[in-house]
Amino acid sequence: MGTSDAAKLKGLEDESRRLKKLLAKAMLDVAALKDVLGKN
Repeated sequence: MGTSDAAKLKGLEDESRRLKKLLAKAMLDVAALKDVLGKN
């Protein structure tokens, strides 16, 4: 694996981490809204 490949992989891993955090936040928001609306 060359340095270019390693840099691309790190970028993809960073993006994946960022997207996972966004998804987790969205899922928490949905859970909170369902709780408020009483739709558990």
